[in-house]
Amino acid sequence: MADVSLSIPKGTRDFSPAEMAKRNYILDTIKAVYKVYGFEQIETPSFENLSTLMGKYGEEGDRLIFKIVNSGDFLAEVDESELKKDNSLRLGNKICGKALRYDLTVPFARYVVMHKNEITFPFKRYQIQPVWRADRPQKGRYREFVQCDADVIGSNSLLNEVELIQIIDEVFTKLGIDVIIKINNRKILSGIADYIGESDKIIDITVAIDKLEKIGLAKVKEELTEKGLSTESIEKLSPIFNLIGSNSRKFTELKKILVDSETGLKGIDELSSIFSYLNYLKIKNTVEFDKTLARGLNYYTGAIIEVKAKNVKIGSICGGGRYDNLTGIFGLPNVSGVGISFGADRIYDVLSHFEKFPQQLSSATKVMFVNFGKGEELHCLGLLKTLREAGISSEIYPEQEKLKKQFSYANSRNIPFVVVVGETEIANKTVVLKNMVSGEQIELKDSELVTALQ
Repeated sequence: MADVSLSIPKGTRDFSPAEMAKRNYILDTIKAVYKVYGFEQIETPSFENLSTLMGKYGEEGDRLIFKIVNSGDFLAEVDESELKKDNSLRLGNKICGKALRYDLTVPFARYVVMHKNEITFPFKRYQIQPVWRADRPQKGRYREFVQCDADVIGSNSLLNEVELIQIIDEVFTKLGIDVIIKINNRKILSGIADYIGESDKIIDITVAIDKLEKIGLAKVKEELTEKGLSTESIEKLSPIFNLIGSNSRKFTELKKILVDSETGLKGIDELSSIFSYLNYLKIKNTVEFDKTLARGLNYYTGAIIEVKAKNVKIGSICGGGRYDNLTGIFGLPNVSGVGISFGADRIYDVLSHFEKFPQQLSSATKVMFVNFGKGEELHCLGLLKTLREAGISSEIYPEQEKLKKQFSYANSRNIPFVVVVGETEIANKTVVLKNMVSGEQIELKDSELVTALQ
């Protein structure tokens, strides 16, 4: 009897072979597109020094970092008075020297700085690994999930943003998911902060308006009030929130509003250039300028990108942006980067919702040989070797059992073909190939089996 007390942490999941086949379908699709665009793969450790991660994601992001308690007597160097103080964050920073990575971008910046003498710039890398966030688990939001990042570092060109959006468009087209690609620019958000006279509260403003779609305008205004913004400043945001029409119309109207902000106007010009390229390339999915998009991460300095699936209520399934100053934090200034990250787990949920996974992903094995005993096993092993060398996934049932049980095993595994080889077939150098879906059986020469299964 199974132990009902066994469980896994909330926000984590086990994956069956069938689920792994579907996950690999997503990851392989993304990886293939990355390679076509000239990106090279790297990996970094699952945990980093706490100092590497802290302070890079803003106050809210820092609270979601999983910290790792130091090994050994982790309280040895903590003063007893510290234990009595009601400050778990301060104590945590003293007893934890490492943490699980929150994303792949900050570790990548650390990697670039450490390996700068080995890298040829601009450096185009992709990275597909799990990350961890101490968030409240809910539909589409997990504490452990896989990110699929692609970044270009060491180049200021807006062509990089254009290509990343092309990658997004191509991946979701191949996966059969209709998406809306939203774009903004951090410089525009800075220009808005200038316009309302609250330049020093840019972080508070971006964190709040990033929640507009989730909590609504009234709650956003309430949060801004709590952060100390005046009623007059908050009301000046209303015409910006109410901008409607085509992308070009929004740019025109926003230029009038931000006419006195050099930074804001530069952001508009950058986005206008990106859209001019995208219009020429005829992107298949919808690309929209969203003036409220902020994504809440402090390290973005230029373009901000977020992707959502149409006709399904789930969070963003891809996002990214430009970060000019991230490597400077680690001692390598003046190196600009831009990147995107696909959320493989949310993409899985979207494909499951729309039933868009290909049917043939259900089994890793294409053909199974039945087992009649020792005499037939050796002959079947030789045929198996030939099939596997031809790239055909195949196996033999490991014990001599009744045919009904062996066929039942093949059906439960969704193995589409079964090969029957008995004494007669060995003598005649033939096999019987059974289609487990249609029930059709045909007799073939040994030499014809590979061709028939291909």
